[in-house]
Amino acid sequence: MDFNNIIFGAISIGGLGLVFGLFLGIAAKVFAVEVDPKVEAISEALPGVNCGACGYAGCDQLAKAIASEEAEVNACPVGGASTTEAIASIMGMEADAAVKKVAFVKCNGTCENSKDKYIYHGVEDCKMANAVPGRGAKGCEYGCLGHGTCVKACNFGAIDIIDGIAVINEEKCTSCGLCVQACPKRLIDIVPTKSRVRVQCNSREKGKDVKEACSVGCIACRLCVKACEYDAIRVIDNIAQVDYEKCTQCNACAEKCPVKIINPA
Repeated sequence: MDFNNIIFGAISIGGLGLVFGLFLGIAAKVFAVEVDPKVEAISEALPGVNCGACGYAGCDQLAKAIASEEAEVNACPVGGASTTEAIASIMGMEADAAVKKVAFVKCNGTCENSKDKYIYHGVEDCKMANAVPGRGAKGCEYGCLGHGTCVKACNFGAIDIIDGIAVINEEKCTSCGLCVQACPKRLIDIVPTKSRVRVQCNSREKGKDVKEACSVGCIACRLCVKACEYDAIRVIDNIAQVDYEKCTQCNACAEKCPVKIINPA
């Protein structure tokens, strides 16, 4: 065995490794992309759930957008006021008082209040049930089907199916909007938490048809509109809708509603 050849080979390989190492080190410095320290700080301030509710692929992408002023400092709906304040401080801005919001299910068609057209035996998924004739078994085709697709979409355990309809746990809700996207009936809205006057119905049918399907549906009688002194409620497409910016929580509309589907403050 020629030990000289072995030693020479080892030295050659070591030398090549050293040369390549130096080359890679120099290349790393020459082609290095500088990372904005603001991006790292903002990423640490964000909750890190990567839910996509902000419209970006994840928290890191949102951090880059905020640092470049492409997105607002309050763009994260999950973090809330504390996250907004932290990011505003990093960006050297004043943080406006963040309005706490929460998901709201516009349906009170419980098993007792609503009727079914037939018995559904399919997949326990609202989108699947909504695809069958009549848009599901529920008598009101605008109402909650109660199969829990929104429950599965929520990363925070803030939704439960109770008595056939989705119910929001406002203490857990982060207003991320994933349930809004998941609901095929489009009956979940994101509303200001402090605004307790809310219309708990989603039906666009006329009064007679509403009553045939559900005992607590909006019949578009417009008594709520007449009762409101602040022009904060209108009937659009046969359903009462609240303008939360104008609403003063006076409850006049709730008191006049004959079917009691306007939640009082």
